[in-house]
Amino acid sequence: MLSDAETLVRCESFSSDLEAVARSAGVVAALGTRLLGAAPERIVIGGVSHLRWSFGVPKVLLVGHHDTVWPMGSIRTRPWSVAGGRARGPGVLDMKAGLVQMFHALASLPSPEGVCVIVNGDEEVGSTTSRRLIEESAAGCAAAFVLEASADDEGALKTARKGTSRYEIVVHGKAAHAGQEPEKGVNATIEAAHQVLSVAGLGASAAAAAGGGPLGAATITPTLLSAGSARNTVPALARLTVDVRAPSAEAQETIDVLVRGMTPRVPGARLEVRGGGQRPPMGPESSAALFALASRVAADQGQEPLRGMAVGGASDANYTAAMGCPTLDGLGAVGAGAHADSEYVDVTRMVPRARLLAELIARTRR
Repeated sequence: MLSDAETLVRCESFSSDLEAVARSAGVVAALGTRLLGAAPERIVIGGVSHLRWSFGVPKVLLVGHHDTVWPMGSIRTRPWSVAGGRARGPGVLDMKAGLVQMFHALASLPSPEGVCVIVNGDEEVGSTTSRRLIEESAAGCAAAFVLEASADDEGALKTARKGTSRYEIVVHGKAAHAGQEPEKGVNATIEAAHQVLSVAGLGASAAAAAGGGPLGAATITPTLLSAGSARNTVPALARLTVDVRAPSAEAQETIDVLVRGMTPRVPGARLEVRGGGQRPPMGPESSAALFALASRVAADQGQEPLRGMAVGGASDANYTAAMGCPTLDGLGAVGAGAHADSEYVDVTRMVPRARLLAELIARTRR
């Protein structure tokens, strides 16, 4: 497994570099073909390379991604290494080691019959071109197992995920000379500052309502802010990006109404709200039965008791769960530091994790 993980990590696949993603798809396809004895269907949508293996009538869906957040050249500054039981390298945890575990798990079974495997190339940027492919594949399946990394460094599975929304609030003001006649302008920067505080206020309300109320444990966070065109000009335009994480569809819809209902404070300013919901929430009910099964399998195999965790980050599990397909996530590599220089995989957990997945596949495809 380690050799295969090294091969994948060394083939960089930054989401925004479509040529790199295409090369990575070729490497992943070769690995899957070798282990599964069958070549995948290569599906290119919007220039992004995705892979799908389908064996018979699928009852079980396995989902992974081969793109990473790491810019090209990261392998030179964060080279592949294994020391102290930890493998390091760009994307090793999220989620190239998980892909290796997935292929080895499926290959260990007498037959891959009844299983569909999707490895997409744009998960880190929202799966915009692969969403429909994932949803169509999940629609008729009895279970979806997503190979994202564990929820913590002890191997917790991901049993619930918040839904995500992204908004851009565009503030339209009016330009004027900042020294000669500022009173003739409408300052978009000042209006944007008001909106930052308004968004922060929504976030504070959500935090206060954690565990109850329509917002539940939602987070509403102002992130990016830009304004102005010159230091001596009253800004005519400003842009504010808002990140929303919602634990339920109700909370996601409530926040959408609140954000779209924001009003300007500076006379003459105008607000334009763009964006909206991206990934739907994955509630704990989607994973309950599969988590119970995984816990029994782990006990049967003599592994440590499993724990489940609800997490704020989203994945393709959000899409499969929204299709009504029972979904369990976090079955990939165990480690920590995803998207960070500290990223690593606990190599001692790779084989046990693959054994767990193999038995889950065997029991759910019957």
